[in-house]
Amino acid sequence: MSDVFECEIQARLRDINLGGHVDNVEAIRILDEARILFHAHAELQPPVGRRPGLLGALPDGVVELVGSQRVDYHAEMRYVAFQPFLLRLWVQRVGGSSFTVATEMRVRADHGPALVAATTVVLWDHATQASWPMNDEVRAALQRYEGDPVALR
Repeated sequence: MSDVFECEIQARLRDINLGGHVDNVEAIRILDEARILFHAHAELQPPVGRRPGLLGALPDGVVELVGSQRVDYHAEMRYVAFQPFLLRLWVQRVGGSSFTVATEMRVRADHGPALVAATTVVLWDHATQASWPMNDEVRAALQRYEGDPVALR
C-alpha cells in the first residue's frame, strides 16, 4: 500500500444516542470530518498545487461532492471521555472525474475497525455545471495515497 493518512477525531457527547453508543448518523459525520482533513491536510512531498493537501492542485471553482458512500459497521462504538476515534484513510480508486476514499475507524489502536467505508467523491466544476475531468497533477497526488479497496461485506 502507498501512503495512508491517519487522524484522530475527538468523540463528543452529542455523538451518543440513548443506548450509550455512537449514533450511526454521527459516525457518518466523523467519517466526513476525517475525509475533509485528508483532502485539505494530507502531506505531499514535494507539495502539489497552490494550496496544501491532497487536493491542493484543484483549480478555483472546482469542488468535491460526495457521489456515494457505503459503510459497514463491525463493532459497537461506545463513548469514552477523552478517547478519540482513530481513522485511517487512503484512495482506493482514481477515475476520470472521481475517486473513492477508503476509511477505517477504530475506537482503540489495538482493536480492529469498528466501521469501514468507501466514499466516492466527484470533482465538480461550478462554471460548467458538470464533473471536472481530472488533470495529471491532481491524479498524481491522489495516486500517492492509492491502495487496496477497503473490505466491505
